[in-house]
Amino acid sequence: MHDDFGKNGCIERRSEPRKMIDKYFRVELSKDGLTHFYNFKLRDISSKGMCILVKEGSDVLKSLKVGDILDMKYYTEEHSSQPQQFKTKIKYITKDHQERFKGHCLVGLSIIE
Repeated sequence: MHDDFGKNGCIERRSEPRKMIDKYFRVELSKDGLTHFYNFKLRDISSKGMCILVKEGSDVLKSLKVGDILDMKYYTEEHSSQPQQFKTKIKYITKDHQERFKGHCLVGLSIIE
């Protein structure tokens, strides 16, 4: 866990350093049993850190479980730079109850290597 002072002077107690969400904007994942690669925009809308939004009932959501460790590719906004691959753990999967993302789940990500 990282204890850093955020912009508002409060201590940030996130499991991921804020720098990851600032550096990368998109993640690509695949898993055995899925026929496609899936791309998601990285988001910082959860108090639990970095996450992606996944549509409820989708094949990809059905295949993900909390605790899964996947090789994911992280992309920067620079189209010329190569994606970085990191082992990433699924921290949580929660239904989003905000009207803004109705019909989606928040899937928390934690880079472990």
